[in-house]
Amino acid sequence: QVQLVESGGGLVQAGASLRLSCGASKYAVERSTMAWFRQAPGKDREFVAAIRWLTNKFYYADSVKGRFTISGDHAKGTVDLEMNRLKPDDTAVYYCAQGDLVIAETAASHYDSWGQGTQVTVSS
Repeated sequence: QVQLVESGGGLVQAGASLRLSCGASKYAVERSTMAWFRQAPGKDREFVAAIRWLTNKFYYADSVKGRFTISGDHAKGTVDLEMNRLKPDDTAVYYCAQGDLVIAETAASHYDSWGQGTQVTVSS
């Protein structure tokens, strides 16, 4: 398993921006699928975005498309999630995930390693 450490969460007003960062490893960022999921209170964990750095493929949930951007820095071994025009519905704990053999990027069960999560709260 890969150790993942998230940072960058916080409390912001609607319309603001936040940048989350996930510390992984150079190998994980380059060779595997890295993703962000989120879980709001009382709800299931849901897919947000994923990146396959080696093939330059990006995937987004419809709810964040056009507002969130996922990026990977192979040299630093990090994966970031830039979140713009935040809405109260974006309030959740955000988790970084890594998977070696991910068939369906949106399926949490396909990922092998998870971070501890970072709280994002968007007030109206």
